[in-house]
Order: sequence, then C-alpha cells, then structure tokens
Amino acid sequence: MTKKRRTPEEYSIDPAAQEMIIRADELGLTTAFTRADDMAPCNIGGAGMCCKICSMGPCRLTKDGQTGICGATIDTIQARNLIRAIASGAAAHSDHGRGMAFTLKAVANDEAEGYVIRDVAKLRILAADYGIPIEGRAPKEIANDLADLYIAQFGQQHGEVVSASRAPEKRKQLWREQGVMPRGVDREIVESLHRTHIGDDQDPVHILHHAIRTAIGDGWGGSLIATDISDILFGTPAPILGQANLGVLKDDMVNVVVHGHEPTLSEMIVAASQDPEMIEYAKSVGAKGINLSGICCTANEILMRQGIPAAGNFLQQELAILTGAVEAMVVDIQCIMQALAGLAENFHTQIITTSPKVKIKGATHIEFDEHHALTIAKKILKVAIDNYKNRGDIQIPDAREDLVPGFSHEYINYMLGGSYRASFRPLNDAIMSGRIRGVAAIVGCNNPRSQHDYLHTKVAEELLKQDVLIVETGCGAIASAKMGHLLGEAGLDKVGPGLREICETVGIPPVLHMGSCVDNSRILTVLTQVVAEGGLGDDIDQVPAVGLAPEWMSEKALSIATYCVASGAYVIMGGSNPVEGMGDRVSGSTDVEHYISAGWEELYGGKLEFVNEVDEMVRRTLDHIDKKRANLGLPAYDPAKFGQSGDARMMELEALPLKERQAALYGEPAK
Repeated sequence: MTKKRRTPEEYSIDPAAQEMIIRADELGLTTAFTRADDMAPCNIGGAGMCCKICSMGPCRLTKDGQTGICGATIDTIQARNLIRAIASGAAAHSDHGRGMAFTLKAVANDEAEGYVIRDVAKLRILAADYGIPIEGRAPKEIANDLADLYIAQFGQQHGEVVSASRAPEKRKQLWREQGVMPRGVDREIVESLHRTHIGDDQDPVHILHHAIRTAIGDGWGGSLIATDISDILFGTPAPILGQANLGVLKDDMVNVVVHGHEPTLSEMIVAASQDPEMIEYAKSVGAKGINLSGICCTANEILMRQGIPAAGNFLQQELAILTGAVEAMVVDIQCIMQALAGLAENFHTQIITTSPKVKIKGATHIEFDEHHALTIAKKILKVAIDNYKNRGDIQIPDAREDLVPGFSHEYINYMLGGSYRASFRPLNDAIMSGRIRGVAAIVGCNNPRSQHDYLHTKVAEELLKQDVLIVETGCGAIASAKMGHLLGEAGLDKVGPGLREICETVGIPPVLHMGSCVDNSRILTVLTQVVAEGGLGDDIDQVPAVGLAPEWMSEKALSIATYCVASGAYVIMGGSNPVEGMGDRVSGSTDVEHYISAGWEELYGGKLEFVNEVDEMVRRTLDHIDKKRANLGLPAYDPAKFGQSGDARMMELEALPLKERQAALYGEPAK
C-alpha cells in the first residue's frame, strides 16, 4: 500500500516551490519532499538510541535499563552519537576555514589567480589584535603572517586557539575554569572520535564535556577564521539590494547556479561571468548574456557581497533544475544532494562538481584550484554556455522578492553611530529602554519532514510582533527574504511599535541578514560587542537573546547550537530530537536530554532544547528574554510605551489639519 503524500501546499509555503513540486509530479519525478514522505524515519535511531560503532551490534535500545552488548547505557550511546555529530559538523565548517586560510596564504604570495585583498582595514585590525606587526608593512606581508597564524590553529596541540581570545573576558575565564578552551581545532575533533571508539569514554557527562570543547573550536576557531578571511579577501558585507526565489532565473540568458558553501569558487564565477569576453561568447550561442544565481549558503556569500540573486535555499536545489532553465549547477561542498545528478538526466542541466573532497556519480568533475581560479571559472562557464542550445521546455515560476542583505557586525556598528561615532550604544539603549524587547538569531537549514520555510518565517513573524529584533543566516535568511522581511518597508506593518521606531529611525529591516551558516560566528561577535558596550551584563549569558534553528537538518547545526550554548546562549531547535528522553530513568542515570538543558545551563549559562510547536518556540523565547531583562533590572516589556514617534508617525501627522496636528503633538491646539 502506497503511503499518502502531502499536498504541494503542505510541502512548502513558497508558491515557487509549490509550482515546481507540481511539475515534478506531472513528470513522474521525485524530490526530497516526496522521498521524505516515502521514507519512514527510524524512531530508535532518530532518538540517538542505536549504537553501531563496532560490529558486535548494531545495538538498538528501546526501554529503560537496557544496555548494548558491551554494557553501554542509553545515556552513553546518546552522548556518543551526539558528540560524533558535533565533531562532524565542526569538521565541515572548520575545514572550510582551513581552505580559506590556505587561499589567504596563496594570495599573500601572489600565487592565486584573480584574487585581491579587498578589506585592508579588517586585515590590519585583526593582525593587530593578534600581535602581528602592521606599521610600515604592505598588506600582503601582513596577510602572509595572519595566514600562517590561522593555519597553525588547526594543527596546534597545546595552548589556546587564538581567535577564541575575542570572546568576552568573563566567558574565556569560564572556559578555562571548566577546561574546555580548545587547544587546536583538529585536536578536539580527533579526540571526539577517539573518545567514542569502542571501549573508550563511557561517562556521558565526560563525553559531553568534550563536545563543548570541540564546538568552541568550531565557532570561535574554524568558523570565525573562515568569516574573517572571506571578509578580507572579498570585502566585509554592507547592505546591498538583491533578489531571492526561483523567479530570478532568466528565460533568455545562460543560467548558472552556484551551490554549496565556499566563496573562493563562487566569487571567481562572479568575476568570470562579468568578463566581456564571456558575455560575448554567451551572445554567440543566442543568449542575451550570463545570469548567475545561488542556492544555499553560496547564495548568501555572493548575495551579501555582490548582490547576485539567490535562487533559493537548501530544499530548492532540485526545484531549480525542474525549471528546465538551468544550464549548469556548479557545486562545491556541503548540503549537496546526490539526487541532483539523477534528476538532471531528465533535463539538459550539467551538474559540475569542483571540490577535491566531493564527487557525485553521473556529474561532470572540473576540479577547482585557487592558483588558477579565474581560468577554471571561465572553463566552467564555457561548459554552461555550450549547453544553452540543448534546452527543452522551461517553466520558471514568476516569484521573486527584493531584499537588503549584508549586515556584518562592522556595519551594524557603523549604522548605529556613523563614521566618527560608530557604536553599539544605540542598540543597547534600545534594549534597555524596552523599545527592543530582545534579540533572536534564527538560523539553520530546511528539513523536508517539516513544511518548507514555515517554521522559519512563522517564528520570525510572531517574534517581530513582540518587538524582538531578528538576525538571520543561512537558509533561514533566504526563507525570510522570500517573504519580504528583509526590506526596510517590512518594519512599517509587520513589527511591534518599539521595534518599528528603531527600524524607521535607523532605516533598517526588522530582520538583519548576516550571511551564510559559517557566519554564525558574526552573531557571536555582535553579542560580544553588545557586552563590551555595557548596560546588558558582563557576559553573553546575561543578554536578552535566544538562538533558534527551527528546521535544522545537518550535523553542522548541532555544532553551531553547541558552541552558542558554550558561549552562554539559549538555543531552541525544531524538528527531530537526537537525544530524546524516555520518561522515568533509573537511579543515577544522566538523561542526556536533561543534561544538555539544565546541566549545561548550570555550567555555561546556555542551554539546548528541542521543540516542535511554533507557539511553544515563541513562548519559550519570550519567557527567556523577559527573564534576562528582569535579571538585569530592566523595565518590563510594555508595547504601549512606544510607537508614537518615528518617520511613519510624522507622515501621519503631516496629513492632519494644522490644529489637529498641534493637538496631537502638544496636547492643545495653537492659540
């Protein structure tokens, strides 16, 4: 008996996605949405209660008190599975950072074709922070030393990962007291795998203690390094106009979609696509030019720096191919579905893998090398252009939305105070006064087992009504972009009165796009600057802020969540719970689900919880924000106090007759 599938509207709230899902059904093709319906999840493995780290098993534990063949308890097995996932996620993001460090080294030594140092100021600031001499030295000299320092952080065996020095002082001291300050990025990941080998670490608390150390090495190490170097080489993001959704594809141009996570490739594809020679080559095959767009975090990278449109987020990678209008989908690492190659066989689309770490059977492999970056980028584009003549029927949804991405912590600092008075003071003051109730970071993936984009956007919309300022990265940011939340105008009718005043005064959207998923490190630096500014406590755990990953799917999300908890944040994850509890426990049991919430909160001030219902996510978020406000002695949130100032209010007053306007402003008409 065939399992009943959901409707297109149940699969996604995005009309463009719905249209392509219908097309796939008409063509008899599957997507991640339909495969999720057809594949029943294993509730034992999903709760982390299946152990397969040796060949005596797999051991599936289904009731309290049961153990594996070696005697491992449910808590030990769940802790092992969780730390292995965190280590994998940390490895993925941190290996990205390692690649960026090697690219910086190559650029510094004139060995990387096409790249330049675009943000010399950030290069000098970071180098000075780490004690690298900058006076009287050329940018490439400084960059060479900084690259060496960053490269050393991955293989370092003793000491402290240098970039973790940028955390608040109180937080660093806590990490040292707890023994979780990372010694080297790779060392902590390797030790995670060693500890979880058969016959090694069997104390769940001890295992999870090292999970914290591994995740800090990612968030305050590898990921922060990746973000730093991307800014140095490609420019620190600042607001720029862009568009998002499948409607950015063009029916009369060569469509090239870049998908993955590493900006080294995508930035060169952008440069090559703007080369007059390549544009003329595209015109020679009958196209009007080259239309570049992005999927997933590569989309965020080129969107926030170049204004290149985003065709969609994670669950739209197959849907882009279903339009029939994509000549080439160029992929590198992470979040790339193997199904792409098989799906592309039904269309003319070329799937081109480029990373030495990633190959897909059935795809074309053109290996990318930063030393010959522009040459290889042009080679890739020529493959796409030559494929234009092979197009069949196309169906591009008429759906696209304007957005303003690019809110780095540097730009936030500038926008609040200007060139000469750059400061986080106005943001802190707005939180202290209650105009902004608190801050929520909504991040993470899409998951086909939930309604595409619904949890991201619904949580955002409900929090905006409650005057919560939102920062977003990754696929969550693209979800909000498609709903129009990343525009200044969104602040006029979609947010509470206090936040509306801030949006109108500063001229910002109520949802700030901060980059790709590796750029969650930016959120850490924002929180650090908030702490440094004063008035909201002396550590991150005191700030009225919450992190949410409503549609999480990848191991990277678990690493991100854990390093945010280690930094003092309350993190709420939607969807499946990889350490789901089993009710009453035997005496002395750890209960991993309880420990990563209450146990971690006692140690680090942050906690990790898994919640499925939107209303419950919102309730817990607001309760936490209000508790932190009360702990700081701030006034209770009162939306009635605000909303009578700002540009919108002045426009309302301007429309009134003179006497009524004066009465509204001064309480009595003019005499």
